[in-house]
Amino acid sequence: MKYELPDALTVECEGPVRIVTINRPDEFNAVDKDLHWALAHVWRQVAADTDAAVVILTGAGRAFSAGGDLDWIISFLDDPVARDESVREGAEIIDEMLRFPLPVIAAVNGPAVGLGCSVAVLSDVVLMSDTAYLADPHVAVGLVAGDGGAAFWPLLTPILRSREYLYTGDRIPATTAVELGLASRVTAPDDLLSESRRLAERLAAQPAQALRSTKRVVNMYLSQALGGPMQAGFAAEIATMQSAEHRDRLLALRENAVNRENAVRKTTPREKEEAR
Repeated sequence: MKYELPDALTVECEGPVRIVTINRPDEFNAVDKDLHWALAHVWRQVAADTDAAVVILTGAGRAFSAGGDLDWIISFLDDPVARDESVREGAEIIDEMLRFPLPVIAAVNGPAVGLGCSVAVLSDVVLMSDTAYLADPHVAVGLVAGDGGAAFWPLLTPILRSREYLYTGDRIPATTAVELGLASRVTAPDDLLSESRRLAERLAAQPAQALRSTKRVVNMYLSQALGGPMQAGFAAEIATMQSAEHRDRLLALRENAVNRENAVRKTTPREKEEAR
């Protein structure tokens, strides 16, 4: 089957297994406009692939996904049409993942932040490298965690524990993520993809109808529980996107990023080598 997706999201076929890779490694797989669109549309394409049985979702390079691309997010400050479209598409990503009939194994190879964290946690099985972490820093940039965290985490974790991480945006190490119920298990970095493939092959060998129907029933609980909170979350996220505090936080982040880039450019080759 030919997949019609931008280069930022690739699909590799290995027998009945489809390896979906978030493919912006130089940007730590930050989600820009093209990747956001792809994450909303890949699931129907894989579901239409009659030879597919299981999906492994992972990131190219050192990150799973660093969350929203800063330049893309900043563009929303003066483009309300694009802003609202991104929120609508974000809801579509979550809805499509919940409806997707095949099991999805997230192979979290590095940081999974913001939307990257939500996409990982929405998977059926979450395998994490022991050097990876989860984080949802929406509140830290003046936003409601509307694309999954605030609505979804309390279904999986003790509310008292998830509040702290949602409110602060602190990193959740892989072992803590398993303890909280946001991940299934931890592997060594070099074993992550091989463990994911082994599990994928095992699931692909299961009776297909029984496996898909079991997933559908389990996800009924999630869909029913998420209905109200997700709608409220996205509405609140749109409201905070228009706040002065959000604008100030984003512009400060961009200024810090520019200052870091300028500092790197001024670094001599010898200093760069010593920094390594």
